[in-house]
Amino acid sequence: MALSARFLGRVDYLPTYEAMQTLTAGRDDSTADELWICEHNPVYTQGLAGKSEHIFNPGSIPVVQTNRGGQVTYHGPGQVVAYPLIDLKRAGYFVKEYVFRIEESVIRTLLHFGITGHRVAGAPGIYVRLDDPAGHALLPQRPMKIAPDNTGAESPAHHRADPDFTGLGKIGALGIKVSRNCTYHGVALNVAMDLEPYSRINPCGYQALKTIDLSTIGVSVSWQEAADVLAQKLSLYLTQ
Repeated sequence: MALSARFLGRVDYLPTYEAMQTLTAGRDDSTADELWICEHNPVYTQGLAGKSEHIFNPGSIPVVQTNRGGQVTYHGPGQVVAYPLIDLKRAGYFVKEYVFRIEESVIRTLLHFGITGHRVAGAPGIYVRLDDPAGHALLPQRPMKIAPDNTGAESPAHHRADPDFTGLGKIGALGIKVSRNCTYHGVALNVAMDLEPYSRINPCGYQALKTIDLSTIGVSVSWQEAADVLAQKLSLYLTQ
């Protein structure tokens, strides 16, 4: 059964967050799944893993503490935010699969507009190759294996400690919460934003992680068109 979308327009973040909590707390087996699509007024949101030092110059933009996963991100006009409110037990898959399906929905949305989205191991969200946004070449393995040292032995960890964002820009951010098998929070796709507020934080906790939008990489599309495509892809990939 398709997941129908509710378009909320431009709304403040905090009351939307509280409404998601209220709906989720009151759910039972008969509660229908929903997909909320909206745009937020400027706000920084901090996840459960968030550290205050990653927000170093909020200025007049409010900071809201949340119970989602992840660290700090920014929401603002020109960004499509999607909140799937679904019962995973009824849907028949687990959290890891849920994250994969959301990311796949963003990748397919980008492909609709001629852009290739990529996953980066250890860093949820969707990334674009800055030098070739439309190219289909796969990224090198990320994180990369560490080369043996001069003794010929590999590091015990075998991999870099942090994901490798070289040459990439982040275009889709993901932060979720699951309570009693029911999801809230969700995913944000950058369409045509003022990206300056990202320079005041370490997005998702990573220093100097470049954040981009469709406009930056030459795709001119309205917020509504991007929202319609993302809603369609989420409805498809979260329910099939």
